[in-house]
Amino acid sequence: MIQIGLLGFGTVGSGVVELIQKNQSTIAKRLGENLEIKKILVRNLNKKRLFSSEEKITDDPAKILGDNEISIIVELIGGDEPALTYIREALLAGKHVVTANKEVISKHGKELLDLAQKQGVNLFFEASVGGGIPIIRPMKQCLAANEVIKIMGILNGTTNYILTQMTEKNKSFEEALWEAQKEGYAESDPAADINGSDAARKLAILSSIAFNSRITPDQVYTEGIDSVNLIDINYAKELGYRIKLVAIGKRHGNEVEVSVTPILLKEKHPLASVSDAFNAILVEGNAVGRVMFYGQGAGKMPTASAVVADIMDAVRTRSGNRIYCTCYDELNIMNPGHSISRFYLRLRVTDKPGVLSKISGAMGENQISLSQVFQKNTMDHTAEIVMVTYEVPFENLQNALEEIKAYRQVEEISSVIRVEEES
Repeated sequence: MIQIGLLGFGTVGSGVVELIQKNQSTIAKRLGENLEIKKILVRNLNKKRLFSSEEKITDDPAKILGDNEISIIVELIGGDEPALTYIREALLAGKHVVTANKEVISKHGKELLDLAQKQGVNLFFEASVGGGIPIIRPMKQCLAANEVIKIMGILNGTTNYILTQMTEKNKSFEEALWEAQKEGYAESDPAADINGSDAARKLAILSSIAFNSRITPDQVYTEGIDSVNLIDINYAKELGYRIKLVAIGKRHGNEVEVSVTPILLKEKHPLASVSDAFNAILVEGNAVGRVMFYGQGAGKMPTASAVVADIMDAVRTRSGNRIYCTCYDELNIMNPGHSISRFYLRLRVTDKPGVLSKISGAMGENQISLSQVFQKNTMDHTAEIVMVTYEVPFENLQNALEEIKAYRQVEEISSVIRVEEES
């Protein structure tokens, strides 16, 4: 009997208990041993629960971390502390650890993996990226023979749901966010999703594995979707694109480009059709080419699926065959200004002759060529201008826009969004 200590009994924690109970006989046949949740750490002992065996529930972490019969700790508290401290204590006590904590792994993954190696135990974190989508293990094992060139993905289901509602049902950002909260896809405080930081943490984990170099969330250039307007969604559709919040990690020699930003994707791009709360990750290797992982990126049972699979792996590999930190390179992070892309721009200007030529002049002075320019919606002596550039370094565009912003004829630079031409 494998004894497990569960830290946290929220949505995913209850899913883990439910899944182990539901598939107990199948899991036992595959492992040759039974799994048992011996103790569960909760914050409130008095809260009513469907699973409420008094001898298992505790609010004292020492009763789990100090229990010698418990060999596997499952951390599902979330956030930085006290989760980080509990994981450290478990590893130091010689216990294997399974976690879904993207914040802890993205910030402290190398330290914890090195500690696991020193203590001769395992640290598994499949559920920290992509929920139920298998991605960590395939990248560490199945794709290990490849040099990864690029990873590109939709890593946040909340923002993808919002953008899908805006695209397919013509809802405003505010309406789509409210709908996401009503359906349970967004928290009451959705800031980490909307501002892109959730996806940045996940990208940092994936990029560290893909490029064998330690990358942390603060190194990821990040933009959220709060500035994406329904007007831009509809203009993008006219141009044959869909707007998605996309995480990109790309190697350029000894540098890695890492970013999370809204991007106009061609309608035929594999990620453009990923809708609602689903996630998808494209990995491009120098041998395998491009492969795609798709599925539910969050939720009670999909995430529990990944957690329980990690528990099973911890049982299988407890006597050896462990994979520790593979960040043996020290690659530089590319300056975001040096990243090259096409860009979609929307500006509101005074509707007078010569304005467009002045804007085009500023673009030309900064070596920016325009692929498309058209005027939309003239009203009250103002006009809306939409432009799509050819590929240009981001810093060139920033310099041009700073100059353009100062023109008295330019009332507003409404949107600046990257454009991906590959399909």
